Amino acid sequence: MLNHIAGSPAATIRLAITLALAIILPVAMACHIVHKPVEVEKLLTPLSEADTPQLIRVVNNLSSVRSIHGKVDIQFEDTSFATSGIAEKYRTADGSITLQRPAKVYLVVQGPLAIGDVAQMTSDGEHFRIAILRGDEKYHRFVRGTNNAVYPKLDADGTPAARPGKQGKPTSEAQAVSALSNLRPQHLTDALLIRPIDLRAPGVTYVQSEFFQSEKDPAKLESSKRVVRGYYFLEELQTAGDGNARLLRRFWFDRVKDIRLARLQTFDEKGVLVTDVTYGELRKFGAGGEALLPAQVSITRPQDHYKITITYQTPESVSLDHDYSPDVFVLENKGGLREVDLDSAKPPAPPKN
Repeated sequence: MLNHIAGSPAATIRLAITLALAIILPVAMACHIVHKPVEVEKLLTPLSEADTPQLIRVVNNLSSVRSIHGKVDIQFEDTSFATSGIAEKYRTADGSITLQRPAKVYLVVQGPLAIGDVAQMTSDGEHFRIAILRGDEKYHRFVRGTNNAVYPKLDADGTPAARPGKQGKPTSEAQAVSALSNLRPQHLTDALLIRPIDLRAPGVTYVQSEFFQSEKDPAKLESSKRVVRGYYFLEELQTAGDGNARLLRRFWFDRVKDIRLARLQTFDEKGVLVTDVTYGELRKFGAGGEALLPAQVSITRPQDHYKITITYQTPESVSLDHDYSPDVFVLENKGGLREVDLDSAKPPAPPKN
């Protein structure tokens, strides 16, 4: 029966028509399709390759400098309203910075037109001191505190900051004073004097991966054009005996053309991002160009609602690896400023239930 149907002339004709339509119709439809080019984000190339030991060497090369002293530009930015897409930058100020390992810093913020120092800050690695020297008399003060302590954010008058109300927007002078008072020295030293990677540290392990991120085209910042940049992640994990691990630091390495440390993120014990540091292009530092270091470093503290950008004015004139006396990093209240001791002002711990 099947052979009879297959051999029927009518069936053969129907089969031939069906096959012809199956071929002709798609071809005819394709002739009417409009081919429209679509612009996609371009992947920046060439991408460099590196393994984990190479990435560790990049970090430790940046960590080899023992001390730095130089003139800088300082830009503060209030990110309190970042969730609303708003950030407020303060005027860029001149200054100087002296850093010495493991965690010592002396920062001077200078005013315009040679009016003298606006503020000074020191830390010996354990305690910090901040002197507000210029501006309205009510803003002048000398703040003492402990590096690792947690304090409430201070208002410009040295008291704990209140919730936003209807008092109106504070003056730019008050905002700048508040930013300086709430800056902590270890935020600077941890970013500018990167802690080296120690493979012998107990319970610490490192994991490498790759990542691609859409970014504004660096060659066309004024346009909306975007590109894709390739990164390596190197994540520093603290392992525990119960099989769990905690993320301590995440290093971002830009892979375009070369391997460069571009970003460093640190996290607390709950995995919350506490510091986000971005590093600019490398420049030769020192009179002989003996060190390659980023000329610009931006430090964002999401939980503290501020960002500070440090830019070395002339990297070639920066002094490197000088041994500074410990008293350089202990600021004295020589002007008799009103003192604010953050440790004595800390409220007592709430009673345990």
